[in-house]
Amino acid sequence: MLMRTDPFRDLDRLTQQFLGTAARPAVMPMDAWREQDRFVVEFDLPGVNADSLDLDVDKNTLTVRAERSALDENREMVAADRPRGVFSRQLFLGENLDADKIEASYDAGVLRLTIPVAEKAKPRKIEIGSGHSEKKAVNA
Repeated sequence: MLMRTDPFRDLDRLTQQFLGTAARPAVMPMDAWREQDRFVVEFDLPGVNADSLDLDVDKNTLTVRAERSALDENREMVAADRPRGVFSRQLFLGENLDADKIEASYDAGVLRLTIPVAEKAKPRKIEIGSGHSEKKAVNA
């Protein structure tokens, strides 16, 4: 009997599905940059329904969760390269970001987050007082 399956090829295919490859990562691809007094983060989520997106902030950790629904089991697939299921990614927000004012939008398969810099972390001027105050001795 001729065997048509290759267990090593099947193992390689399963590993790529769960861990991803350089060309097709299992996590959601992300770009992040700073614009003046805010950070912008974009996630590529093509084919993901906006209703399946979930954003949570817990202390200084932002969790992005998305789900791409499974394929119809009755279909005879010729190729199925796009990962399916639940995707999640966490971002650790620094103390200089205002997690209470994060804005999110989803358009054309791209989730865009805008995270403002906290007021306390923004550059500011410090006023210099006049030298007419009483001098005090400093002990070191």
